[in-house]
Amino acid sequence: MTPVMHRVARGLYALLLLLGLPLYLYRLWRRGAREPLYRQRWNERLGWYSGSVAPGALWLHAVSLGETRAAAALIDALRQQQPGLRLLLTHGTATGRQAGKALLREGDLQAWLPYDTPGAAHRFLRHYRPSIGVLMETEVWPSLMREAERLGVPMVLANARLSERSARRGRRLAALMHPAARRLTLVLAQTPDDGGRLRAAGAPQVMVGGNLKYDMTPNPKLLARGLQWRQGLSRPVVLAASTREGEEQALLAVWHQLPQPRPLLVIVPRHPQRFDEVAALVLAQGLTLARRHEWAETPPDAAAQADVWLGDTLGEMPLYYALADVALLGGSFEKLGGQNLIEAAACGCPVVMGPHTFNFAQAAELSLAARASVRVEDIAAGVAAALALAQDPQRNEWVQRAFDFAASHRGAAQLMAQHVLALRPRD
Repeated sequence: MTPVMHRVARGLYALLLLLGLPLYLYRLWRRGAREPLYRQRWNERLGWYSGSVAPGALWLHAVSLGETRAAAALIDALRQQQPGLRLLLTHGTATGRQAGKALLREGDLQAWLPYDTPGAAHRFLRHYRPSIGVLMETEVWPSLMREAERLGVPMVLANARLSERSARRGRRLAALMHPAARRLTLVLAQTPDDGGRLRAAGAPQVMVGGNLKYDMTPNPKLLARGLQWRQGLSRPVVLAASTREGEEQALLAVWHQLPQPRPLLVIVPRHPQRFDEVAALVLAQGLTLARRHEWAETPPDAAAQADVWLGDTLGEMPLYYALADVALLGGSFEKLGGQNLIEAAACGCPVVMGPHTFNFAQAAELSLAARASVRVEDIAAGVAAALALAQDPQRNEWVQRAFDFAASHRGAAQLMAQHVLALRPRD
């Protein structure tokens, strides 16, 4: 494509963003009714910043909760290799920003990444003046990439992934996305397939760095609490982990048909703004419900008797995995690409996944090959497989295979940190 076509595409993109700005701000305000953090520091969303600056800091963008959790392993490795490193951490969601607070040290900064208009991107980079930018997984924004190039900020896409479905969508927007990918200094892809697709999308330098999620270390206190809760229950426990729209209703319809006494079903929705919605779905099926946020350290007797627990807290996934005998993988029973199954393995929880795991294709296949998980065609088959696995006399062997699978693929964090720091300009 010609430079003229690229300029036209970029101009249309900027115009559409400006026209969509009122809707964007309205959506933030609506989400802020349930997650108040969305209503804080609106000026940053538009690229207007005040207070401290971060000249020379390493800037890392982790848009949401999953990316922030994965970034924790990379940040630890960066600090090990360069003690005293100063960090600027940015996010796009409230859950990501909340989780990111725990990663900050004295002198670090945290902010919202602005809406991707040229002016907002320019103001963000001019205010903070980072030495290098690290984007997690998929966050390549055209205006941001152009401004980074103009201001001389090297950009790395770390833990990068690109599914075939997303690659096809990107090819339809090649006039816009190809120049953005071309401005990346380095791509550290999760798998060779991801790397090939990213190279075809325009990235000039691509290396396979592995998956940071294997380097995530579950919180031992949460694991211990989950195991303690499991000892207090006398029935199987099935976890529906990081469920998405459309999955809970189908799951609950199947669960309602199970004979009494039912196993305990624990549902943890992927998005916290859906907690109340999922609670209503449980009650609509005539099932009894206990909500995790209603107790502190120990489930009350009434919760122990409930059909369903709703995991309506943040940052406690290791607890839920340790509590469960087996997990149904959210996002894989609808055409949503699946959620992270590596965290389940790191917690020793076997997984039953549906047919749709294209967002984590290699991890899913490796897990199946290691016999740490099984795949089924639909949610009814998933419930049947989960109940069978939960009561399998050889379940401990599944647990050990899950641990071994997670441990055998570690090491991405140190490798990625080395390559990022090699590109960072010296002070």
